[in-house]
Amino acid sequence: MTMKSLITTGLLTLTIPMSASAAETLVLYTSQPNKDAQMTVDAFEKQNPNIDVEWVRDGTTKLMAKLRAELNSGVTKPDVLLIADSVTMESMVDGDYLYPYLSDYRNQYDASLYHKKGYYYGTKLITSGIVRNTRAAERPTDWSDFAKPEYMNQIAMPSPLYSGAALIHLATLTDNPNLGWTFYSELHANKAMAQGGNGGVLKAVSSGSKSYGVIVDFLAIREARKGSPIEFVFPKSGVSMVTEPVAIMKESKHKDAAKKFVDFLLSQKGQQLVLDQGYLPARSDMPVPAGFPSRDKIKLMPFDAAKTLKNNEANKARFSEIFEG
Repeated sequence: MTMKSLITTGLLTLTIPMSASAAETLVLYTSQPNKDAQMTVDAFEKQNPNIDVEWVRDGTTKLMAKLRAELNSGVTKPDVLLIADSVTMESMVDGDYLYPYLSDYRNQYDASLYHKKGYYYGTKLITSGIVRNTRAAERPTDWSDFAKPEYMNQIAMPSPLYSGAALIHLATLTDNPNLGWTFYSELHANKAMAQGGNGGVLKAVSSGSKSYGVIVDFLAIREARKGSPIEFVFPKSGVSMVTEPVAIMKESKHKDAAKKFVDFLLSQKGQQLVLDQGYLPARSDMPVPAGFPSRDKIKLMPFDAAKTLKNNEANKARFSEIFEG
């Protein structure tokens, strides 16, 4: 055998196992903060060394605008979506863009946290409750307290015209028979400030320019643990929630890898990662993060994502009429 033949044979011998072990690439579109997204991808790749994850990160609104532009041009880039809320996922179900996957882990979750046909699964619970400056005179325990005269001109809240979580909060509370749209009229009458997002509420209450506010749980609890003069209250009648759902795109060419990603997030390891990141895991058998009360002290209000999607524009219009009319 000539030297050239030996080299060629050797190259073929090396090429075959290298090709067989080549990693599959999964494309993820996510609204997770950069640090959380990197932690999620690193943990998944460690458990699945033959799958590489390329991820694109932006806020849900901007990310979905990018995705819809791609879909309108006939291009499907992501295999998996991991975004803020189930209402946005419902819009993707309506458009027939998602792939139904009935994960074996679904039985370990409350049925309200995933689509019954498996189009998406909630991975964590981010609730909206009450934040209080610790120097404030009153100690609210429920939403109805905000309608009392003692709270006049002292409440900050994110606007549902700006914040997706606030829009879901609005839909949840207006569906509650004890609150409804009357509650939002009372908030306006009490001169509640509704503008911007959760970050603005945190700044207003921690600085003392407002004494109370509506805010997502982890933001206030983290800042309180850092020494900010605020505390978070889970209202007695319940909290609204976003669930950061995960879904597989219908046109994904890597569905087996995508299923593994979904299963990882829903598994105990994936839920432990949620806990390590400081969020409340969606699985009810998991512990709570530092600074959170026990799960039996957290009451989740009922929420219908499909109904909320249908009513979103009407809800925005009615809110505008109350607060800006």
